[in-house]
Amino acid sequence: MSKKSEHLCKRLRQAGEKSQAFFDELTPEQWTQQVYTEGASWTISQIMAHFVMAEDGMMRLVARIVETGEGVPEDFDIDSYNEYKASKLESDSPDELMKKFLEARENTIQMVSQFDEADLEKTGRHPWLGMAQVEEIIKLMYRHNQIHQREIRAALQR
Repeated sequence: MSKKSEHLCKRLRQAGEKSQAFFDELTPEQWTQQVYTEGASWTISQIMAHFVMAEDGMMRLVARIVETGEGVPEDFDIDSYNEYKASKLESDSPDELMKKFLEARENTIQMVSQFDEADLEKTGRHPWLGMAQVEEIIKLMYRHNQIHQREIRAALQR
């Protein structure tokens, strides 16, 4: 494992553990609280469903970039994708969602641990970043969740 891969794996693991601790603190009532009022209008539970599908989707995207050098098409609609994929997990309980997220995160860590420097430098189209290196996409995977968790905290304080 390269030094960069090792660092990314460490950050992914730490961020996953922080996410688990954060969501474990929520009451059943809080899981149903709406966080966003525009666009998706997601509840906390729906945001966790988004974490699950985003982790899996980004893992598949990174693998595709490493293997083929291709990312998503230029016209990829990230909002429609997110809405559709997150809706597939709406009936899952918070415990089921957390379990799926942690499994997906562990799969991501295992994949990243196999990358060398050349893999991390490969570029492909990410739906939000545009053309980006694999390393930057992996960093976004843990930063993305941190952003949503800050927004959840703000919603809970309202």
